[in-house]
Amino acid sequence: MNEQQLSELQDKLDYRFINPQLLKNALTHSSYANENIKKGISSNERLEFLGDSLLGMNIAFLIFNNDSAMTEGKMTKLRAELVCERSLAALATELDLGKYLSLGRGEDNGGGRSRPSILADSFEAILAAIFLDGGYEPVEKLISVYFKPRLEQPLKSYADYKTALQETVHVKPGQTLLYNVVREFGPDHDKSFTIEVNLNGKTIGTGSGKTKKNAEQEAARVALETVKDS
Repeated sequence: MNEQQLSELQDKLDYRFINPQLLKNALTHSSYANENIKKGISSNERLEFLGDSLLGMNIAFLIFNNDSAMTEGKMTKLRAELVCERSLAALATELDLGKYLSLGRGEDNGGGRSRPSILADSFEAILAAIFLDGGYEPVEKLISVYFKPRLEQPLKSYADYKTALQETVHVKPGQTLLYNVVREFGPDHDKSFTIEVNLNGKTIGTGSGKTKKNAEQEAARVALETVKDS
C-alpha cells in the first residue's frame, strides 16, 4: 500500500493515524507476513483479536441504548447478525478494503481481496489499530457511523432455527441439546447429510441438507414443531 492509498483510506475512515504503521499492520494478511518473515513483518491476527472484542462491546452498547423494550434474546440475535462475517465483509466492501490489503501472491491470485473472511478480519483489525493509536472515542465514533443505521433494519431474512430452538428449550434449566450426524451420502463433490437433534438424549427432530449447517437448521426446524406441540 503506497502513501496515496494510505491517505485515501484514512479519509474514508475519517481518522488520521498518528502512527500509520498501525493501519498498515491491520491490512497485512498472514499470507503476506509468511512470505516476508525475514523482514520481520507481522500479520493483523493480533489486532483482529482485539478488534473483535472492541466491536462486540460497542455493538452491545448501541443495541442496549437503541431500544429499551428489546428482550435479551432479540438483542443477542441482533448483535450476532451485526457482527457476523457476512455483515463485516459488506462493510469492508463499502470501504473497498480489498484494494488496500497486503496479501501473499497465492492468496492474491486466489481472490483473497474479495474473500469475506479476510475482509471481515481486516475490518476488526482496523478498529484495534484506531484504538491503539487514538483511544476509545474514535473507535466508538466509527462503529456508530457504520452500525447505527443498521439497527433499524430487519434481522437476517433466513430463519435461525437453531437459535430459536435453544432459546425455547433453555427456558427450563438443565436442558441439553446435541446434534449428531446419522448419515452421509453422495459423492465427495456433492455430499448430503442427515442430522438428528436430541433433547436430553431423546430425538426430537431430523433434517437433511447439502451441508451440515443446513441439515442442522432443518433438524432444528422440525424439533421446534415437536417442542411446541408437546
